[in-house]
Amino acid sequence: MTSTPAPDGRASLGDGLRFAFGTLTVLPVRVARWDRTAARAGMAAAPLAGLVVGGGAAAAGALLVLAGASAPLAAVAAVAVPAVLTRGLHLDGLADTADGLGSARPAGEALAIMKRSDIGPFGVITLLLTLLAQVAAVSSLYGAGAARGAAGVVVAGVTARLALTLACRTGVPAARPEGLGAMVAGTVPAPVAWGVAVVVVGAGAAAGGVSGAAGAVHHALAVAAGAVAARLLLAHCVRRFGGVTGDVFGAVAETAGTATLVALALGR
Repeated sequence: MTSTPAPDGRASLGDGLRFAFGTLTVLPVRVARWDRTAARAGMAAAPLAGLVVGGGAAAAGALLVLAGASAPLAAVAAVAVPAVLTRGLHLDGLADTADGLGSARPAGEALAIMKRSDIGPFGVITLLLTLLAQVAAVSSLYGAGAARGAAGVVVAGVTARLALTLACRTGVPAARPEGLGAMVAGTVPAPVAWGVAVVVVGAGAAAGGVSGAAGAVHHALAVAAGAVAARLLLAHCVRRFGGVTGDVFGAVAETAGTATLVALALGR
């Protein structure tokens, strides 16, 4: 990913998509604009990046199932692909946020802990349990068939990035004056963020609709569960740190994706 100084004026759809894919994936996308206007468009389009990441993960798992692999092996592949396609960015943010929250230090000291390159015990435990939960849930979904597993993985991938859109809405402050968190915090107008949420819930329902009305309702509720779980974590982090950081965004995304997968697995 490369960037150039931001020009004046409104960001185009292309600017937003390049911002979303250039910051949220390892895809070789050139970020043409690096300003809050482009960030607004990019974070509103974040679920589209989730669609690509989730699609890659779903394809990996489904191909293994169709090739005769066990559901747990397919689940490991499906969970590994998003980590690869994001350079582990969100998982790293989850671990750092867990260390900051678990430190019980004042906000400034907790933020300093989160900036360290090492991962502490809270981060390790949180990463381990989160990945185990993801693999177990995805394994359950692929156990019901390649199509069922693939749909669940895609829905979770999109919901994880929807959580970023909602976390970037106006009114949510940045905890630091610098970094990616400060660049994107508060950029997405609340009506736009909630409009994107409605679209994602509808898309989730459509994905589950192949299994009938019950499946549509189940998938829509799973998206809502992921968004609610992310919202609770976001609110706690804002109270604890005084705002959001890039690490908090990563933690919010992983929380939303994991909660969605678990909700889908519970009702299969």
